[in-house]
Amino acid sequence: MRAEVDLIVREQFVDTNDGWSLHLRRTRCARQFDPSTHPLLIVPGYGMNSFIFSYHPRGTSMERCLAEAGFEVWALDLRGQGLSEPTGRKTGPQSLLRYATVDLPAAIERVMAGTETTADGLTLIGCSLGGSIAYAYLALRNDPRVRQLVTMGAPLRWLDVHPLLRVAFASPTLAGMVRLNRTRELVRGLFPILIRVPALLSLYMNTQTIDVRRMSEMTQTVENPDPCINRDIARWVNAVDLELDGVDITAELRGLDLPLLVVISNRDGIVPVATAESVLDVWGGDDVEKLVVGDDDNWYAHANLFVADDAPQLVFAPLIQWLRQRPPQGVNPPSRQIA
Repeated sequence: MRAEVDLIVREQFVDTNDGWSLHLRRTRCARQFDPSTHPLLIVPGYGMNSFIFSYHPRGTSMERCLAEAGFEVWALDLRGQGLSEPTGRKTGPQSLLRYATVDLPAAIERVMAGTETTADGLTLIGCSLGGSIAYAYLALRNDPRVRQLVTMGAPLRWLDVHPLLRVAFASPTLAGMVRLNRTRELVRGLFPILIRVPALLSLYMNTQTIDVRRMSEMTQTVENPDPCINRDIARWVNAVDLELDGVDITAELRGLDLPLLVVISNRDGIVPVATAESVLDVWGGDDVEKLVVGDDDNWYAHANLFVADDAPQLVFAPLIQWLRQRPPQGVNPPSRQIA
């Protein structure tokens, strides 16, 4: 059995200029830590916080895998997520634009100020909508400190939309009126019913490879969807391309050339393959790789990327391999596709 390695975890906060205190969790292994590597900043997605990156129902979490590989790992809670909270009565709203232009740059500043690595740049790992936020940040501010980008199940152009999602986001006005409270408790209560009909869950997860008996623990990552974010997503889905602050995010990505790894679930109902792959057609750089996880017998849906039994082997290990092939110093290797 693999010997357990103690993690050094530090919880900390950074204030934004519009009234939010954002939570960051820094994780590293004392014995394995390699200070010459880039720090990694993980950005969570829609209706979730960073808990799931530090948790795995049966095996090794994403954060532990990365830390045991020698990396310093930072995980962010965006405004309205996890332990992030307002610092006063008046705060900036939740929106895709604020995520990309306020929260993410504040987190990057904190990572670069607090890292124990010797690197002068970092790697962004955007998960689901977190990947889209990373695309937007880089399109709006081509930050040279971001040296590599990894996106996992992240939409760019909505070339394919599941029929249920198309209905849910058909009207930006209606989507912006929907307000849900106690979503975590609702999911926890409904799951015993949904698990009896796996087809209802297949949009989000393949329950055959996830320990659903621990779903009550996994729901700690669930957050209440924000009406403003719902409206932003509905506009985006209907327009196909994301526009923020008058900027076409897709068009701006043609000017970026940093290394990119795109991780995709082969049967993702939330972010279909064509939607996740769309960035490959517009990315400006040559060092681009794609990792499609799952096959007909062991198919992957959205959540499987983080909590499937074999995610440490099929997702986290290839991610670590890709990162190790791109050290902070030296020339990046030529592009290839991970098998």
